[in-house]
Amino acid sequence: MTTHTVPRFAGIFLDGLAGQDFARLADALADDVQLSALVPRGLREARGADEVRATFTRWFGDTDAFELAEADVDEIGARLHLRWRARLRAARLGDGWFAVEQQAFADTAPDGRLARISLVCSGYCPDHH
Repeated sequence: MTTHTVPRFAGIFLDGLAGQDFARLADALADDVQLSALVPRGLREARGADEVRATFTRWFGDTDAFELAEADVDEIGARLHLRWRARLRAARLGDGWFAVEQQAFADTAPDGRLARISLVCSGYCPDHH
């Protein structure tokens, strides 16, 4: 991450993702969080912390190896911009390593938790590095 101060719940979200600790990731979400995600197969939506946690578990859980290669947080006015790139190996994806990058813009609840997330995803791309 960059050296500037990262908002508390953005840091918790990324720490949870980095450790594949999806319960911790969900700690950063408002109870009524809304996720809209544009992924290669189309628009996916999830409502509520449990459903959003389950979505990230589907995307980044059940791996043979996982690393959060890059992550960054910035602020655009009151909105957060989160970006991360992960490398993973998973039988469900095929042989070898895959890279995936996601960028999200998030509005926060009064307590700072992520309340509305708009996300775009690169999809899983073979990674030959």
